[in-house]
Amino acid sequence: MALTFALGGAGVQAQQPKSVPRVGYLSVLSPSSDSARIEAFRQGMRDLGYLEGQNMAIEYRYAEGKLERLPDLAGELVRLKVDVIVVGGSTATRAAKNVTRVIPIVMAHGSDPVELGFVASLARPGGNITGLTHLAPELGGKRLELLKDSLAQLSRVAVLTDPGTQGHGPQIKELEVAARALGLQLRPAEVRKPNDLENAFSAMTTGRAGALIGLQQPTLDRLRERIVDLAAKNRLPAMYSNSEYVETGGLMSYAADIVAMFRRAATYVDKILKGRKPADLPVEQPMKFELVINLKAAKQIGLTIPPNVLARADKVIK
Repeated sequence: MALTFALGGAGVQAQQPKSVPRVGYLSVLSPSSDSARIEAFRQGMRDLGYLEGQNMAIEYRYAEGKLERLPDLAGELVRLKVDVIVVGGSTATRAAKNVTRVIPIVMAHGSDPVELGFVASLARPGGNITGLTHLAPELGGKRLELLKDSLAQLSRVAVLTDPGTQGHGPQIKELEVAARALGLQLRPAEVRKPNDLENAFSAMTTGRAGALIGLQQPTLDRLRERIVDLAAKNRLPAMYSNSEYVETGGLMSYAADIVAMFRRAATYVDKILKGRKPADLPVEQPMKFELVINLKAAKQIGLTIPPNVLARADKVIK
């Protein structure tokens, strides 16, 4: 009987499917708002030989813009015992960090991870978090500079922001330093929830803002279409934090290619699945930034983009 049992057990084991790596994906956004980014990540994985549903599985968790859901969603991924968690943005990174110090976390993008306490340094993260950051020195200053070069009489700039978002402080500090150097006044316009958006634009009009700059924040990203629409209705020239706004109809953006960063995040996942430790994988900063200008949007608000600014554009939407 002992022999029969052993053989029977071997037969059961032989029938068990071979386990495949499972990747958790945690996003603040909705599936539709995040579609280009997640498809870029999947493409990056395919380029490295990982086919979803064949030799890799992805567990998706979307907060649908409800930040209070993130801790529970992150906890679900931990309970599923995924091999690595990919996060989009600093708020999602914080949620994942708070529920696990063991499972590797890969940032597809986010604010300064050192400033936020996610890693010890960019070169040697030292914990279970690594990946990419979309910030680089003087990025906010460059955006303000491009706005001023586009609007000769510019003196006041509204800053669309959610103060409760991770990464808010570093971005604001950088803008304040740059604004002083450029002789510009900043006018914060806070958006903590969707219903705040109309009031924020009313405050911009009341405060006689000559232009708008939006920070890189999930609260704003999920309201992308409404923000672009309100900027046009208020005839307010706007500089956005990524090109997705411009492709939606916004005026201009100066930023790293966020979609490309999600594709790049796949290389971190690949290394971790092959045994590398996130503590030893340096955090990458973007090396190239692109200026994207939408001439249709400029015409809609009666703005002529100066030739010297247009000549610097990497992409022009006509």
